[in-house]
Amino acid sequence: MMVALALIVLGALIAATAPRVLARGSWPDREPVLALLVWQCVVAAVLLCCVLAMALSGAAAWQAVRGHVFAPAPSRVVEAYGLSAFGESWPAVVAVVLACGGVWTAVMLTREIHHARARRRARRAELLTRAPLLPGEEAAPGERLVVLESERPDAWWLPGSTPRLVVTTAALRRLRGRRLDAVLAHERGHLRARHDWLLHCSSALAAGFPRVPVFRAFRDQVHRLVELAADDVASRHCGRLEVALALVELNEDRGVFDPYASHPGAQVPQRVDRLLRAAPRLTVVRRLRTTALAALVPLVPLLVAFAPGLRALG
Repeated sequence: MMVALALIVLGALIAATAPRVLARGSWPDREPVLALLVWQCVVAAVLLCCVLAMALSGAAAWQAVRGHVFAPAPSRVVEAYGLSAFGESWPAVVAVVLACGGVWTAVMLTREIHHARARRRARRAELLTRAPLLPGEEAAPGERLVVLESERPDAWWLPGSTPRLVVTTAALRRLRGRRLDAVLAHERGHLRARHDWLLHCSSALAAGFPRVPVFRAFRDQVHRLVELAADDVASRHCGRLEVALALVELNEDRGVFDPYASHPGAQVPQRVDRLLRAAPRLTVVRRLRTTALAALVPLVPLLVAFAPGLRALG
């Protein structure tokens, strides 16, 4: 049972400190894809701590669970975990609480996916109404560009089995040449990286556990970093200056550049500044080192969970 408690403490420690540690550095703005990987590894480590602690607590509380968890293990491995040290009541309470948390996570993720699909169906229905297929035209498989009549310059991606890139006529009138290409490349970057799944998962965790700092920070950072990653994709195709000018032209009428206005697109000025500063990427050695350290984070709970059994086996 001590191993389960250690896993709970480890998960709480990671959840409380990881957002502060990651917020101190400026490197995520220079390497948004790598930063997304680091955040996913941190969240995976927290969830892994909870799952392993639930399994060990259930094994300490109920013989049936113990038989499944330690089925192929010799008796000395089971004894190494000291499962009977705390009796059966407290491990049962811990296991039930963690199981309820797992069920709640699944419920919130299911709800998020359901709501996302409902929003997607509504937007697809609106697209078919406002931009219907021409007589004799068939919907082509794969990515499709849809031009929508609107006085508001805008462009967005609509994920799904048949993804759509939507651009309004006002955006076509305002953006010319490579700036229009930059906007389309940005949206294609979202589509090809499947950023929608990251957004759904982070939103579900933050909605289900709003008081857990790591999940709140994960949601906020994912929403920010996917935009930076898509900006970098567009920059590789069209150049940083063209992407920055396209962002300015697309958002200049929305008040996002007013320093005193509260607006959902408040991160646009920071994105423009980042593109114009053109800070150099991290060196290859540092990127590899950061990737290796991030991959090690989810291994720590596994080492804590399996250490008594490995010591018992010699």
